[in-house]
Amino acid sequence: MQKDLLSLAVSGIRKEFRGGTVNLNSNASIPEAVECLAEKGLDSIRISMNSVNERLYSAYYRPRGYTFGDVLESWKRAKESGLYVSLNLFVMPGLTDDPTHVDMLSELIGKYGLDLVQLRNHNIDPDWYMDSIGFEDSGHAFGVGKMVRLLKKRFNRLKFGYFNPVVKRAQ
Repeated sequence: MQKDLLSLAVSGIRKEFRGGTVNLNSNASIPEAVECLAEKGLDSIRISMNSVNERLYSAYYRPRGYTFGDVLESWKRAKESGLYVSLNLFVMPGLTDDPTHVDMLSELIGKYGLDLVQLRNHNIDPDWYMDSIGFEDSGHAFGVGKMVRLLKKRFNRLKFGYFNPVVKRAQ
């Protein structure tokens, strides 16, 4: 939400340091900011999401001044701008590993591209969380491990990790 300040910060960093990786952890709410920051020298962006299902995403984040569509547009523009894109994906067994959810995630990865999935323990009361976002368990979840194996099979270049990697800059 601080597009101008971030732009100044990235520009300032790049004036002093040509190397190194400049990463932004973001809700990705302002698509035009992504392009601007890429032009200023941003190397990678990590987009936080609890779900790739618009209804479940919106129920949790309750976006104000932006939409789930803006997040997806930011993801798209980040890849088009040559950024290394990762998802900071909050994991909730039963939801994240539900076949429908995995298929939705696969569809978005296929459409926009993705470099890394950072699986994060949601660290929240599961009953409260599932109730608060209105999630109805299909009973078909197949486990986070299988989800990871399936995504690796579908997208052989997709990485899984916990930290933002160093991104090699074109000089």
